[in-house]
Amino acid sequence: MDRRAPWRQAAASLPRPLLDGLAALGEGRLEGAEEFRLRQGFPMTVLLPEGERETGGPVVTEDHLRQTLENATQASAHTALDKVRKGFVTLRGGHRIGLCGTAVCRDGEIVTLRELSSLSIRVARQVRGQAVKLLPDLTEDGRFVSTLILAPPGAGKTTLLRDLIRALSDGEGIAPHRVGVADERGEIAALWRGESQLDVGRHTDVMDGCPKAEGLSILLRGMNPQVLAADEITDPEDVRSVIQAAGCGVELIATAHGASINALQQRPVYRALLEAHVFRRLAVIERVGCTRTVRVEALP
Repeated sequence: MDRRAPWRQAAASLPRPLLDGLAALGEGRLEGAEEFRLRQGFPMTVLLPEGERETGGPVVTEDHLRQTLENATQASAHTALDKVRKGFVTLRGGHRIGLCGTAVCRDGEIVTLRELSSLSIRVARQVRGQAVKLLPDLTEDGRFVSTLILAPPGAGKTTLLRDLIRALSDGEGIAPHRVGVADERGEIAALWRGESQLDVGRHTDVMDGCPKAEGLSILLRGMNPQVLAADEITDPEDVRSVIQAAGCGVELIATAHGASINALQQRPVYRALLEAHVFRRLAVIERVGCTRTVRVEALP
């Protein structure tokens, strides 16, 4: 397991000139880094809790972008780009590189990126202890009930999801649960050669790298979970799998992009999920400046 600080793990793929440029921000500020943003023609920036800040490094070039991708994937940029379908690559440790550039499409679908214009390296960070404070509001008669975590992008949905999985699995403030995780993007547990790089608990089984719907189905059939977890329900097939799992007596934890329950109800995918009454609790993450709070609401 990589024991380096999360920001150092995420920044390890940067070419030396860009990595050296981070020194101007100082070690203390970099401990709070959330993303490293590389845009061709401009200096690299770091997203900090107080906002996005330029580093002291050089202007980012296409060579810098390609070298970062090659370092991250241990392959040529051309080979790596040919594997890109959803606009991101997951790194060891659960960090994620988002990619933008000129797309090559076939039959209406993106098959590769011919040229890179920008990259975003999102820092995966373990924050232990936030879940145990919420568990009393997420249980009924001592039993965990299905919970949907709601927040805008970058507010910490996956971080909270991971800690809830860990707390349920380890029995922190509740009886231990068998938890199955459908980790499609490799960000929740960050498996590396079969070992979780991020702590998801002792009684957790992980399906990594496969579509959420298929992963949930495999876990349900083969691992006898008490709780199933997945990040970012976005697809009708995901919704069908979640509803099927709920019908088998399994509790669920998932995340969704949005600012409120009213916003979710305006989107067909989530409206179908809410109408199925799968989730009993809504955990809404709110961020004001550097401060995050979580508000729990009961769902009918």
